[in-house]
Amino acid sequence: MNEATEPTTAEAAETVDEEQDQPIKGRKNGLYPALSDELAEVMKSGWADTELRDLAPVEQSAYAAKRRAALSARFPGERLVIPAGSLKTRANDTEYPFRAATEYVHLTGDQTQDAVLVLEPRAEGGHDATAYLLPRSNRENGEFWLDGQGELWVGRRHSLAEAEALLGLPTRDVRKVVAELTLAAEEKPATTRIVRSYDAALEAALAEHTTKHGDEELRVFLSELRLVKDEWEVAQLQAACDATAKGFTDVVRELAQAVASSERWIEGTFYRRARVEGNDIGYGSICAAGAHATTLHWVRNDGEVRPGELLLLDAGVETHTLYTADVTRTLPIDGRFDELQRKIYDAVHDAQEAGIAAVKPGARYRDFHEASQRVLAERLVEWGLVEGPVDRVLELALQRRWTLHGTGHMLGLDVHDCAQARTEAYVDCVLEPGMVLTVEPGLYFQADDLTVPEEYRGIGVRIEDDILVTTDGNRNLSASLPRSSTEVEAWMAGLKG
Repeated sequence: MNEATEPTTAEAAETVDEEQDQPIKGRKNGLYPALSDELAEVMKSGWADTELRDLAPVEQSAYAAKRRAALSARFPGERLVIPAGSLKTRANDTEYPFRAATEYVHLTGDQTQDAVLVLEPRAEGGHDATAYLLPRSNRENGEFWLDGQGELWVGRRHSLAEAEALLGLPTRDVRKVVAELTLAAEEKPATTRIVRSYDAALEAALAEHTTKHGDEELRVFLSELRLVKDEWEVAQLQAACDATAKGFTDVVRELAQAVASSERWIEGTFYRRARVEGNDIGYGSICAAGAHATTLHWVRNDGEVRPGELLLLDAGVETHTLYTADVTRTLPIDGRFDELQRKIYDAVHDAQEAGIAAVKPGARYRDFHEASQRVLAERLVEWGLVEGPVDRVLELALQRRWTLHGTGHMLGLDVHDCAQARTEAYVDCVLEPGMVLTVEPGLYFQADDLTVPEEYRGIGVRIEDDILVTTDGNRNLSASLPRSSTEVEAWMAGLKG
């Protein structure tokens, strides 16, 4: 970013947004003189009308309306406030790319920063929903080119009228939201709830009207509202998995470059596909070669990539609508497993097969984990790494030294979706059609683990797929990627030519 290209003003160059009575300031770096009256006047005019008309609602608008209706029914007579969040500073005057709050996106289909959804209770029942958004930058007062978030700096945003057509709900200027909510709370007292941690100023303004317990109930409900996906969400997750499969294919094709470089090459290769096919990666990619594969969340991705070792790649594309895949494959870097690698890999594959088979409507959520863990415990006993019988190993969870983690989680807008749901609604629930979860068993033999033979040390294997619960069983959304050891070898050989 070249700061020298940014227009600046002297103190006297301050202008005022007449509607909001807020000063608009440029940043000063000493490279430009004070803003002249003539330049200020020139910048006001000569701009074409770019208002977009006859816009069709976004695809998810009808589904978002149903979700808002469910929210309204759960909290009758209450004022509900769901912020989108704002930019977060990365360093000094640079920010991280913005990603709107999951709860806000789920209820609106909108992804803009600084936005707020408000459900205002009606006297006769139900709620009026309003999206408070930033309008187009003001050209009369210079905001569009003098403010750091003006449209000449960060790009055009939708007008309120455009946003209303796209989202299918009324819109208002978000710069009025604090004043209007404060007034509403005084004139029409009602229980008020806000999703916390996204908008500190709004939380402070409503502090007298909200409670931590009440706000937590709102967050929990919104998390549980995402447990069962509708058909539109399932289609988005399928698209995410399809794009992710392309990213894995890209990586295999470029393994030779990764060997000549590092894990960073793999990270960059997958990231390129994520940005081309979707919005971003859904989470930090794990590109773990060799012994790094035994570190569950290895995201440094700065190690060597060596033939003869394994690559554990855990990565997912996030769609333009912010739904993410979460897929893992463990690949032989030179294209073929050696005997021990194959033995360990096949054990994990068998465990995943057992786990996937346990995913079906009416089954307990915990069933797929228990099925996978039993297979892994059996293999560990068979290999003499832990003393049986298997039921004893499972009762004492002795296999956890090498399996480490749970076998899956819900998936959706968040990679670990529905995380605020109650235990009884999530891990103790009965599976229903429309739930989407990962099945991802693994075995990890740490490089310094003296309880296993030396040849095991430094080998880590995980296989992960995204599984939709259907009316008659399940569907593997990421099935286009091979899973068995023989299929993986054949697939890699075909890509290498």
